Amino acid sequence: MVAGAGFFGLTVAERCAAELGLRVLVLDRRGHIGGNAYSEAEPETGIEVHRYGAHLFHTSNERVWEYANRFTAFTGYRHRVYSTFKNRVYSMPINLGTICEFFGRAFTPDEARALIAGQAAEVTAPANLEEKAISLIGRPLYEAFIRGYTAKQWQTDPRELPAEVITRLPVRYTFDNRYFNDTYEGLPVDGYTAWLERMADHPRIEVRLGTDFFDLRDDAVGSVPVVYTGPLDRYFDYAEGELGWRTLDFEMEVKPTGDFQGTPVMNYADEDVPYTRIHEFRHFHPERDHYPPDRTVIMREYSRAAARDDEPYYPVNTAADRARLLAYRDLAAREDGVLFGGRLGTYQYLDMHMAIASALSMFDNKLRPHFAGVSRQTSGGVDE
Repeated sequence: MVAGAGFFGLTVAERCAAELGLRVLVLDRRGHIGGNAYSEAEPETGIEVHRYGAHLFHTSNERVWEYANRFTAFTGYRHRVYSTFKNRVYSMPINLGTICEFFGRAFTPDEARALIAGQAAEVTAPANLEEKAISLIGRPLYEAFIRGYTAKQWQTDPRELPAEVITRLPVRYTFDNRYFNDTYEGLPVDGYTAWLERMADHPRIEVRLGTDFFDLRDDAVGSVPVVYTGPLDRYFDYAEGELGWRTLDFEMEVKPTGDFQGTPVMNYADEDVPYTRIHEFRHFHPERDHYPPDRTVIMREYSRAAARDDEPYYPVNTAADRARLLAYRDLAAREDGVLFGGRLGTYQYLDMHMAIASALSMFDNKLRPHFAGVSRQTSGGVDE
C-alpha cells in the first residue's frame, strides 16, 4: 500500500508493479492524482495551470532523467525569473546583468566581485537572517531583493529569523540568467497530469482517490508493506508535537489580454505588495498555438504559516522542529513494515527530481531486497 499519489508514491508504485510484479494499492485523500504537481486546463481559456504553483522540472541525475522520459517527452523550456522592485524589473537570480542594471553602470566580472565583496564586509559575524544575507551579497542588493520578499514569505522581520534560514544566495558574475544550472530541464509536453497518469497506468496498480489512508490504516499496517508519504507528525497523531510548515494561498484570474506580464514568473520584492509572485501560465508552453490570443491566466501567490488543515509546502525547520523530527524518526524506526518518504514523510522540501530519486533509492535499497527475500524489511524509518 502506498499512501500518497505524488511523484514519490507513484514512482514506488510503478517500480513495484512493473519490476517486481506486485499488486499495489495507491491512496490519496485528494480527488486527483499527482499531489502538488497536478495540472489542469483552466475551463474558460484551456490554458494549462499548475494548481499548486509553478512546477519546473530540472535535474542533473541521469537516472532520474531517463526514468522520467519513459512517461513523457519534454519541451525545450528554460526557466527565467524576473523581480519587480520600485517599479523596475531585474533578472533573478542576481547576475552581472542585475548588478549593472541596479547600480546603473557597466561592470566587468572582477569589478562586480570587488563591489559585492566590499559591501558584504559590513557583517563578519552574522547573528540573524538579515546579517547573514548582507554578509553574502551586501546591504544594497539585500534590501532591494531579499528583505521585503523574505518578510512576506515568512511574515516575520528578517532580523528575527535565524541566520541558517539562508545558507547561500547565488550571485553569478556573468550575464547568464537561467534560473537552474542543471544538465536537463524542460516541461512535460502533455502536462504533468498526463505524465503522472501514465506512471499509474499499470494493470497491477489500483489508485483510490478521495480516500484517507487513516481510514484503512488498521487493516494495512502489519498486513502488507506500507509506504507512507503523508505528514510525519500526523502518522503518529502529533505525539511529539506539530512540525512547522509554511503554506501558500493562490488567487487565479483570467485577464482580457493575450499577455499580462511577458514572462512565466514575476517576483515582487517590495514589502507593500502583499503577494510574493505572479505566475502567467501561457508562457510555460509558447509552443501551444491553441491558447486564445486575447485572454490569459495569472495566479498570485501568497505565503503564510500553515495550520493543521492547510497544505504544507516549506518546512520551517526551527531548532524545536529539528528536535521533534529526531523524536519522530525514532518512532518511525520502530514502526513495523512502514517506510516513510516524500516531502511530508521526511520533513524536507524536495523538488520533483529529488522526490523521484529518493523513491528509486527506496525501491533499490529497501523494497526490492525485501520482496526478493534478501533482507526482511520489518521496520521503516525516515531517510535523512
